[in-house]
Amino acid sequence: MTLATGIAVYIVVWWIVLFTVLPWGARPPDNPEPGHATSAPARPRLLLKFAITTVIAGVVFAGLYWVIQSDLFSFRS
Repeated sequence: MTLATGIAVYIVVWWIVLFTVLPWGARPPDNPEPGHATSAPARPRLLLKFAITTVIAGVVFAGLYWVIQSDLFSFRS
């Protein structure tokens, strides 16, 4: 795996993981303010979710890298 391929794979994995992490802990407010969407989370905590996404994506990428480099599955034949 080249550096450019590794970066591209990590970015794709990061986005997929982000969309799975975004709903975690999302609760709508009890009394939404007028003009706000009733389904918008009261505390989105995006920085925490970005940090969690980065860690999980790193673990998933490490697993993918190991599988590709170990020739456990042959992608070249």
